[in-house]
Amino acid sequence: MPFEQTIRGAVETSGVGLHSGAPVKMRILPAPAGSGILFRRVDLDNFIIEANGRNVAKVSYATSLMKKGVFISTTEHLLSALIGLGVDNAIVELDNLEVPILDGSAKPIAEMILAAGLRKQRRKRQYLRVLREVELREGDKFIAVSPWEGYSVSYSINFPHPLIGRETFEVELGNGAYMREIAPARTFGFLHEAEMMLKLGLIRGASEENAIVLTRDGVKNGPLRYKDEFVRHKVLDLIGDLALIGYQVLGRVVADRAGHAMHTALVRRLMRDSSLWEMTTLEDDEPAHDISGDEVAQRPV
Repeated sequence: MPFEQTIRGAVETSGVGLHSGAPVKMRILPAPAGSGILFRRVDLDNFIIEANGRNVAKVSYATSLMKKGVFISTTEHLLSALIGLGVDNAIVELDNLEVPILDGSAKPIAEMILAAGLRKQRRKRQYLRVLREVELREGDKFIAVSPWEGYSVSYSINFPHPLIGRETFEVELGNGAYMREIAPARTFGFLHEAEMMLKLGLIRGASEENAIVLTRDGVKNGPLRYKDEFVRHKVLDLIGDLALIGYQVLGRVVADRAGHAMHTALVRRLMRDSSLWEMTTLEDDEPAHDISGDEVAQRPV
């Protein structure tokens, strides 16, 4: 897609924050070309926080943004849906500090966006094309990005659980692959860790309706949507975190047990060193027009 896109009309939903447990309403609205993704805290005088690496505040079990003391938590699923569907410009209104978790995946958000449809804008989309490999390592954790003509993600995880173990999944983002292969994959957690996480002030909004709950030898609330749903969700998170680069990426990302902290560290590394990439556009003389949800699901980003 050589031109920028925004959502055709406003959509809204409500729910609770995964970690805060706080009720929250969310609206996604169209934005002018060149705006990027903007969060607007309507409960705090419409304060705006841009979705970019400069505003990353806290990464552990979720990716949070902060600007001038104003906080937004658990942004990764929403940003993943937007970048996965090729949305360049949007305003996300929230009336509380955390994006609603919904069913624990990006599917409900993506379906709302597709139902509204996308509007192709007149501004050429700027792609960040990776020019040379960058890698980060921390013990047995690893993440790297290298030159590639499209946007490819490969992720490996390794959990000592009979349903997980070592899983690897690779996807080329295009031709509707995001909706088919990634968006429905839900977040997951281990029942034996729940008490500890609650003591840390986390997962106050978690339930069997918004996360896969793993017992020591199985799933408490199956069935799974994919046999390898766990690693697919990590791909979903990675796509959302790398959206903080602020541009669609042309490159191949490979990660092994990386997590939010390493995802966002890669964003910062790229933002610090402009010799690692160049900005480019794709050539297409097709005139701007509105795009239906059905069209979006079939088009490469």
